[in-house]
Amino acid sequence: MSEPDVFGALANPTRREVLRLLREHGEQPVQALAARFDMRRPSLSEHLRVLRDAGLVMERPVGRQRLYALRAEPLREVADWLTPYERFWRARLAGLRDVLDGMPDD
Repeated sequence: MSEPDVFGALANPTRREVLRLLREHGEQPVQALAARFDMRRPSLSEHLRVLRDAGLVMERPVGRQRLYALRAEPLREVADWLTPYERFWRARLAGLRDVLDGMPDD
C-alpha cells in the first residue's frame, strides 16, 4: 500500500474548504457538506474519498448516512515540512522591515 498523499489532497481548494468546515463545525453528514458547495453530490463524494484515502477525514456510517470528521494528525507532516520555510520568510520579512525602517520618511 502506498503512502497517503496528504499534499495532493490539500492541493485542491474544495478539499481544503471541506477540512475547514469539519474543523469549525465538527462531524457532519455528506448531505450537510454537499449543501455548502455548488456541485453535484457525486463530485463532492470524490473529494471526500481523496481526503479519506489521505487519512485527513474519517467516515462513519450511521444508518443510511455517512458522517465525516476531521483527522488532523496527518497535517503534522505538512506543518513539519512548512516550518523551515516559515522561518525563512520571517527572516526575510524582518530584513525588509529593517531596510524600510532605515529609509527616510518623505
